[in-house]
Amino acid sequence: MYSSLAKPLLFRLDAERAHHLTLDALELASRVPGWPALARAVTAPADTRLAQTLWGQAYASPVGLAAGLDKNGVAVPAFGALGFGFLEVGTVTPLAQPGNDLPRLFRLPPDDALINRMGFNNAGAGALHTRLAGLGERPIPVWANIGKNKATVQEDATEDYLKCVGALQDVSDAFVVNVSSPNTPGLRALQAAGDLSALLRAVVAEVDAGRVRTLRQPPVLVKLAPDLHPADFEASVGATLDAGAQGIIISNTTLSREGLTHPNQERAGGLSGRPLTRRSTELVRDAYRITRGHIPLVGVGGIFDAQDAYDKLRAGAALVEVYSALIYRGPGLVRTLNRGLSALLARDGVANVADVIGADA
Repeated sequence: MYSSLAKPLLFRLDAERAHHLTLDALELASRVPGWPALARAVTAPADTRLAQTLWGQAYASPVGLAAGLDKNGVAVPAFGALGFGFLEVGTVTPLAQPGNDLPRLFRLPPDDALINRMGFNNAGAGALHTRLAGLGERPIPVWANIGKNKATVQEDATEDYLKCVGALQDVSDAFVVNVSSPNTPGLRALQAAGDLSALLRAVVAEVDAGRVRTLRQPPVLVKLAPDLHPADFEASVGATLDAGAQGIIISNTTLSREGLTHPNQERAGGLSGRPLTRRSTELVRDAYRITRGHIPLVGVGGIFDAQDAYDKLRAGAALVEVYSALIYRGPGLVRTLNRGLSALLARDGVANVADVIGADA
């Protein structure tokens, strides 16, 4: 139904308008009493070979939703009902902000890609806390992707991340420190090893201090860009380890336009989707070798089918995330990925998905 009916209608609309209409529908569905739990009972991964425990948390599937689709956590129950193993909401900043000027989201259909320059448009950490706190018990982990406000000067950037931690620690199952979006001026400079180490040490210390108050100590992950020079990438991964962070997401959107065919390739912003498939998998493999598998990695970028996800797992990712493929393939993608991964594990005689992590690294 999505391919033949919903997608053609949505793709006639401006990309961001279609996004908001879809999110509004999912938010409405989230409020239907009993529906998310009933749907989850049908879509939840049944194959125990897909299940892992990471950071003391249970993940029924390695497939998660990447940040950016539900910035304000308005449709967590509905997304959870699709069969994901976890969700990442945000990016959220301490204060609400409108983001960059319209238009700021563009489709590139022949390339199975998107370009966005959203600019961390969100309702603020306080609003996200209210929504997540109102959900009560959640069937899957929900991570908060955190960033700095555009108006915050670079010298005060760390304080913005700490404010987000303070506001969300009691409702977040993990924090993702976003220093790699290309759409907030100066943000990617925080990936430099020295700055990154100082920032992550501060965030890890803040989470540790908040453990007494909230009785929760969510892991801290960092999200890196795919455009770093190899030496800089290695330094940033090393800085993450040295700072005591517990995971790395690889990767954010790219500024590269290599191989694109659609006219929207000229649009400014970060590129996601199929053009990132190979690059992000290579970077996952590099990070796994650098870290020697000591911390979990999350692979994201161009996952359109189960083989794409499996390649990232075998390269070293413990978990994977999707975004662009959900726009092009529809909500059935999640179940297709889970079933496909089960089939690949069965084909290879693997008892649990954890056994293939890093097999090709």
